[in-house]
Amino acid sequence: MNKFIFVTLLLFIGITNNAVAQFGFSHEIGVIVGPVAFQSDYGERHNFATNAGNTGYGIGIVHYLNFAYKAECNCYTPETYFNDHFKLRSELSYNKTNLKHYGQYVDPSKTSLIAKQLRAMHGSTAVTNIGMQLEFFPFSIRDFTARVGSFAPFISLGGQFSFYTPKAYSDLGDGLGTLPGPTPVKYIGAFDTRGGTTWSVVTSVGTRYKLTPLSDLMVDLRFQYYFSNLVDGLSPDPRVYPENRANDWLGWFNFGYIYYLQ
Repeated sequence: MNKFIFVTLLLFIGITNNAVAQFGFSHEIGVIVGPVAFQSDYGERHNFATNAGNTGYGIGIVHYLNFAYKAECNCYTPETYFNDHFKLRSELSYNKTNLKHYGQYVDPSKTSLIAKQLRAMHGSTAVTNIGMQLEFFPFSIRDFTARVGSFAPFISLGGQFSFYTPKAYSDLGDGLGTLPGPTPVKYIGAFDTRGGTTWSVVTSVGTRYKLTPLSDLMVDLRFQYYFSNLVDGLSPDPRVYPENRANDWLGWFNFGYIYYLQ
């Protein structure tokens, strides 16, 4: 899987470099990092403890095509609305989250078997994503580029291909997912920790801050919705347990540093 991701990234960079050479775009590269809140079948829906507890981290490498500027001639491109308000962002990122059950059903006051089983369940998921987003800047990219200390808010929409690797275990012993001893009844036969791939849709809102003529700081809040309910390794029957009908998704608050290549 790692070899596939590496080869895909090299091919993308090669295609991008060829496009830039032909059409005169410029490059930006950067790194992003920040906390991730993963929403899955672990924990109670709409519960603050679940949202705060099932958190992890994400890191990534980003690349931008800047349509407003030509690096080859150190000059602006012809002024069009698209060139002055859009950038194309490609990304390779990784996030990991440890997961457990939170909420009223695992309150220490609960002494039923299912409460004990839920409290004993632990899991994690690690996800590698590769994809693109189109970012829209409502204010002029040229004006932002020309002024150190300025801000450039943006929104984005795109898609990613994701590789996920979930894990799960129980403090009550082996057999989680198959044996009734450690497994709550709703999760018997509902485990799949073999890992896999899925597509996801990504949207974000954020802003850039012009730190120097050739570098920006960035913050953005991302929502990523996976087209799978197995990213966390759990998928109870949604017809019987409608509270688990939604696919997995996450929120990611990014901090980034972007450098302009000349």
